[in-house]
Amino acid sequence: MLVHLNDCLSRLPMDDWPNRASLQNLFEAADTRTASGFPLRAVEPDGREPYEIRVFRSGELEFRENNWHDLFNALSWIVFPKFKAALNARHHQALADEVGRLQSSRGKVRDALTLLDENGVIVASADQELLRMMREFRWKPLFWELRDTVVSATHFIVPGHALCEKALAPYLGMTGHGMLLEVEGGFFALNDREKVVYLDQRASDRITDPGLVLGPDALSPIPVLGVPGWHEANGCGEFYDDHAYFRPGRRRKVTELDGTGNSQ
Repeated sequence: MLVHLNDCLSRLPMDDWPNRASLQNLFEAADTRTASGFPLRAVEPDGREPYEIRVFRSGELEFRENNWHDLFNALSWIVFPKFKAALNARHHQALADEVGRLQSSRGKVRDALTLLDENGVIVASADQELLRMMREFRWKPLFWELRDTVVSATHFIVPGHALCEKALAPYLGMTGHGMLLEVEGGFFALNDREKVVYLDQRASDRITDPGLVLGPDALSPIPVLGVPGWHEANGCGEFYDDHAYFRPGRRRKVTELDGTGNSQ
């Protein structure tokens, strides 16, 4: 299962493009807040503060109307409020750390946070072997040979708003950045909303873990068009023979966002 943000979209007036007032109603109904405690407010961009700082210090979320990217970002805050707030809080802290070190360029921590925010995929599985195959980039054995097992024992949840925007017109090469989480079998007995709430909390806990070492290499690339059932072309085994898309993995020690070190 690969989840987008259709539930929120269904609650918006769609006779015209959703405006700030429409989003604000959803924010207030869900009591969406930043990690610093501010209620989230949809505001017009004005360039007076960096985006992440403005969100953290005032709750003001810049929102361009008639813009899919910003719409999916706002909806992601409603569906994954704890995860988004945790990302924003770590962004804010990373910015402060960079200033303290007199660092002039964006560091690896913010690079990783941005990749998760924009293209994040939360992968939840009760099967350790499936997660290991993802870390090892064994895409055809995973998505084709074990296709039925992937469908029954793994969920792919998409909080990344840029990835949702890309999904409007899927293309070969479309890739998410995964946080891999092992779950108990009882997870699959939950309804869809309960699953999202549970994973929102789990993902937030990982991001707020002070022992988590963040960097782009800590993320697992996920070639999302290969997820069974997500793209019509992946109903054929030869689809997974395209090694330009289904690439072999890294071969060095990294620290995964699930808290384990793995050779990739």
